[in-house]
Amino acid sequence: MKLGVFSFNTEYTIRADELAIAAEERGFESIWFPEHTHIPASRETAYPGGGPLPKEYIHMSDPFTSAAAAAVVTKTIKIGTGVCLVIEHDPLALAKTVATIDRLSNGRFILGVGAGWNAEEMENHGTPYSKRWKVLEERVKAMKALWTQEEASFKGDWVNFEKVWSYPKPVQKPHPPVIIGTFGSKWGCQRVADYAEGWIPIDGLMTSLDDSIADLHARLRENGRKPEDAPISMFDIYETSEDDLKRYADMGCIERAIPRCPTEDKDTVLRWLDRYAEIGRRIGAI
Repeated sequence: MKLGVFSFNTEYTIRADELAIAAEERGFESIWFPEHTHIPASRETAYPGGGPLPKEYIHMSDPFTSAAAAAVVTKTIKIGTGVCLVIEHDPLALAKTVATIDRLSNGRFILGVGAGWNAEEMENHGTPYSKRWKVLEERVKAMKALWTQEEASFKGDWVNFEKVWSYPKPVQKPHPPVIIGTFGSKWGCQRVADYAEGWIPIDGLMTSLDDSIADLHARLRENGRKPEDAPISMFDIYETSEDDLKRYADMGCIERAIPRCPTEDKDTVLRWLDRYAEIGRRIGAI
């Protein structure tokens, strides 16, 4: 198991490029940036974790600008979105953005995607809450066509275009891995098995991680795929302890664990990175 780091990437914490440099220097395998384009002030949709909405959800910076900044100041660390709300993007434009960052990073980009939880937010972008997963599926499949075909076309209920040229193509072949962030539902596992190259579960919001992993692997095999075709990136948006990381490592089927760094000042984040790098060395993740 490898060790990444997740940042809420606000304007009042460490900058994305500075975090990338510091994480790479300490041996972290990857860094991840989340996305909310905005939060509707009506607050009609409850926060999934319960309680008031944490301040950082309102202050997230753009993940793709941040990923590009991180790419050009580093050499080895992987850079991912955790997660991109694809339903809030035009797939023709997003495909170009992803391919450009993959080229800037020399093939180090990972596209983590999700449908989101805030109904008003996605509806501001024209996606009905009840259709969010169908929209996500079509946009992901359309982007894969744009990345891999010389003259791409796509026909669906939500995405339609005739033959187009879309460049640049990504460095990674056939394209950067697309990994889906879901809770441990049978529908989420099925979507990963059907059209993704990995799964992002969130441990604090899971009923049984072991059962969900077993379900995912069964669904992959039913589709003629192997468990290693969809590796697991274990996110924790709460507090990740050393015991948590040891548990993930001992499971033997988790590719990387991604604890959340503090949404605090630069010095606080650097001290956190030092502490977690030491934990990573103790458990063999760095």
